[in-house]
Amino acid sequence: MNRYHRSSRVIGLVLLITLLLVGCSENDRPLEAPVRFEGAIFGTFYQVTVTDPLTQGEANALEEGFLEELESVDQAMSTYRDDAELMVFNETPLNEWQPLSNELIEVLAISRSVSEESSGAFDITVGGLVNLWSFGPEARPEVVPSETELNERLATVGYDAIDVDTQAMQARRTRDVFADLSAVAKGHATDRVAAYLDQQGVEHYLVNLGGDLISRGYRDPETQESWRVGIEVPHTGPQQAQHILPLENMSVATSGDYRNYFEEDGKRYSHTIDPRTGRPVNNRLASVSVFHPSNAWADAWATALTVTGSDAGMQLALEHDLNALLLIKSEEGQWQSLGTPAFINYFGDALVEELGIDAWEDPSATRQTATGE
Repeated sequence: MNRYHRSSRVIGLVLLITLLLVGCSENDRPLEAPVRFEGAIFGTFYQVTVTDPLTQGEANALEEGFLEELESVDQAMSTYRDDAELMVFNETPLNEWQPLSNELIEVLAISRSVSEESSGAFDITVGGLVNLWSFGPEARPEVVPSETELNERLATVGYDAIDVDTQAMQARRTRDVFADLSAVAKGHATDRVAAYLDQQGVEHYLVNLGGDLISRGYRDPETQESWRVGIEVPHTGPQQAQHILPLENMSVATSGDYRNYFEEDGKRYSHTIDPRTGRPVNNRLASVSVFHPSNAWADAWATALTVTGSDAGMQLALEHDLNALLLIKSEEGQWQSLGTPAFINYFGDALVEELGIDAWEDPSATRQTATGE
């Protein structure tokens, strides 16, 4: 080997070592807290904020890990991917048990439970109606469907058409229904990201997946300042917080009809479909936020209460001891914020009073007191 070749090898080796050292030092570089990860997913956004001390390498590994979790949920539950596990299930022969993944079985079981407890106000088989009303993957034009189309789709709806066997991890369709998990899958994905961060030993974080949130630890670990979340004013203008609430080791999901809708002949049609009538919801309940340890459960219950309406929804929340905040539009166009007893107990009388949130009063009880019944 001549002197030139020896010199070239030495120079190459030095460059390689230098690059490795630079790479190692970059991965070891401590990041300033908070560290925020942001991006697009499921047709919406994700934002994960971590206040634990992290290096660049640890941050890269965390983001790669929770994005794999989100991809797994999308692969299982999307209605926009023909190869998604849910879409394959929607095409399986009727009355034949199908083995499904643990996560899909879990979400189907949560859905069935909330459907039963809400008397069908929550129903994942509403997918055909969602498509009919232009809010699903069929990408139909934004027009009001005919009565014939509506009745045909409504005849196929019913949560009882999907049997779930959690022991054998299988499910089956007993009628030709189209399952749509959009009202619960995002909450499940939020739980999955949180579970992943927990497994990695992250103690302080806030996950925000399209408005579904879950927190652990503190926004500022040194001062033990709580994470704070805004409950949005339910209108179509710029986003504005109606209430700011602390979120301590808890999740919250909000359902409302003020962002996703279409209009025809001056009338607004909400994306939230009442499975019992086949039509978009039309009540004074503009926004429902449910606080629950599991965001999947919070997501499903928020939808059920939105469909049910203000008085019946509050009764349902009371029956199941739900921690919920309801924003109701009065006939005068003003907003009233009503908290369930569980909500008031959780956040405390002082904060509830400071924020101007009212405790719900049963109208029937008021009438009975007034009449002496």
